[in-house]
Amino acid sequence: MTKWTENEMPGFDGRTVVITGAGRGLGLITARALARAGARVVLGVRDPARGRRAVAGRPGSFDVRPLDVADLGSVRAFAAAWSGELDVLIHNAGVMDIPAARTADGFDRQTATNYLGPFVLTNLLLEHVTDRVVHVTSQLHRQGRIDLTDLDWRTRPYHGMAAYRASKLAVVLHSLELQRRLDARGSVVRSVLASPGIARTGLAAHSRSDIVNRVRFLTNSPELGALSVLCAATRDVPGNAYVGPGGLGGLRGHPVLSRQGKNGLDEELAGRLWAVTAELVGAATRAPELPGSAAAG
Repeated sequence: MTKWTENEMPGFDGRTVVITGAGRGLGLITARALARAGARVVLGVRDPARGRRAVAGRPGSFDVRPLDVADLGSVRAFAAAWSGELDVLIHNAGVMDIPAARTADGFDRQTATNYLGPFVLTNLLLEHVTDRVVHVTSQLHRQGRIDLTDLDWRTRPYHGMAAYRASKLAVVLHSLELQRRLDARGSVVRSVLASPGIARTGLAAHSRSDIVNRVRFLTNSPELGALSVLCAATRDVPGNAYVGPGGLGGLRGHPVLSRQGKNGLDEELAGRLWAVTAELVGAATRAPELPGSAAAG
C-alpha cells in the first residue's frame, strides 16, 4: 500500500487556512507545509512575536494573529476580526495532563484549551468556512469518559490525564454532532478528525506519560505525526472521517483512514454534549450560532 506523504497533497493556491497553536510543534510543521503548497496560512497563536519568528524567511504566505483558545474573549476577538472566506480551519492548539487551573472565564484550563475554545471558535467562524474543519484529537479519546453534569471538573476531584482523555473524547463527539448539523442543512462543509498518534513533541514533556516518547518504535517523529493533520486537511475524505497512523495500535506510521472509538460514535451523547457545552460557554460569552439547530429541532 502506498504511504501517504506531503507529496500527495494537492495545490492550495488561493486558499486560506487557519491553524491554532501553530507557533511550534505539529501546528508549525503543518503551517509550513500548507504554505509551501500555496495556501495563505493564518497562525492563531498566544505569542505573535514568537509565531512571526517561527515562519520568518520561510517560503509561502503567512499571517500571524493573536489567539488564546482558552480565553473566550480572545476567541471572540479573533472571530470578530475575520472577513472573507476561510477554506480550512484546523484546531491544533492543545495541552496535556496539566495541573488544575481555571481560565479567566472560570473554566478548567485543559477542557477550555482542548475543547471549549475550539467549540466556540468553530461556531463563530463556521459561516466563513467553505471546505472543512479539522479537529486534532488523540487515540486516548478511546479511554475518555464524559460527565455531562460536571464537564469542566468543578465538583469532581481533578485528574490531569482523565481530563485530557475526556477533552479529546469531547472533540470527537463534537465532530460527530457538527457533521450531523451540517448535513441537516445541506452544507458541503466537512468536519474531519486527525490523530497524530504519539508524536515526539513537547506536549507531554512535563507529564509522567512522556516516558513513552523514549520508546521510539511506538512513536512518530513530529513530521510524521503532522502528516495525519495534513492528510485530514487536504485529502478528499467523507464527513466525520478519522485520519490517523496506520501502524501498531494507531500510534505511529503514515496516515490512513481509520475509525473512532465506539464511545466517539455515540450520537445521543454527542447531541447532549453539544447542548450542555452551548449552555456552559453561553455564560461566559454570547452563545455561539449553532449550525443546523433549526433543522435539528
